[in-house]
Amino acid sequence: MATIKLVILICYVSLLCLASPSSSSSDFSLEISKPSSSPKVSLGLYYESLCPYCSSFIVNHLTKLFEEDLISIVDLHLSPWGNSKLRSDNVTIACQHGAYECYLDTVEACAIDAWPELSDHFPFIYCVESLVIEHKYKKWETCYEKLNLNSKPVADCLSSGHGKELQLQYAAETSALEPPHKYVPWVVVDGQPLYEDYENFISYICKAYKGNRVPGACAKYSSIRSVKVNRFPLVCRKGVNTMWDLLERIKTSLLSYVTGML
Repeated sequence: MATIKLVILICYVSLLCLASPSSSSSDFSLEISKPSSSPKVSLGLYYESLCPYCSSFIVNHLTKLFEEDLISIVDLHLSPWGNSKLRSDNVTIACQHGAYECYLDTVEACAIDAWPELSDHFPFIYCVESLVIEHKYKKWETCYEKLNLNSKPVADCLSSGHGKELQLQYAAETSALEPPHKYVPWVVVDGQPLYEDYENFISYICKAYKGNRVPGACAKYSSIRSVKVNRFPLVCRKGVNTMWDLLERIKTSLLSYVTGML
């Protein structure tokens, strides 16, 4: 299913490119990121690569921005740091789901830096997070071939130490959140966190949009139904070396081990 959605996402990007005066991917990037006469709604996603709820949100929910042409009114910002912590030396990073999460967070930070246009880096991040859902995230490099991307910019970013610098920037950005984040995914619309109602993010976007070019998709998201959800919260709690962290690490390790045996 994730592979099918990835193909659909790529096709959508391609169609938008063809609809523009030029068929290059850079023209599409300019179209979705340049300021319009109507102010866009800011949407921030603060996440970590191996939190299953972050992966699910990116793959199963965030793609609706593209599928329903809501990206035309949204300025999307991705911040791959989440619940990671800097040790006392302010250099060593401890990630909630272990060292490989630190590595994948850096991979995604490098991808955003190497391909700053949303149309370039989002399909890559989507591809990686799809593999996380499938518990095949160590095969993330296959996303280069799937998307026909040159691996060198990201590889250079990782080997040069620039990736570590980017991670420290995302650490500072996440630490500056007000109010501070409590868990991930932490979704913020025009500066306001949505807390556990983050899956309802489109309703908040449509309500916050003040322009006159309202996408037709907003009609079905016209009312925000914030109800108390009587289920286990779909979040990875903040905190390293806590019981939540231990359980998350055990779950991720077991799933990775079982998948590797298949």
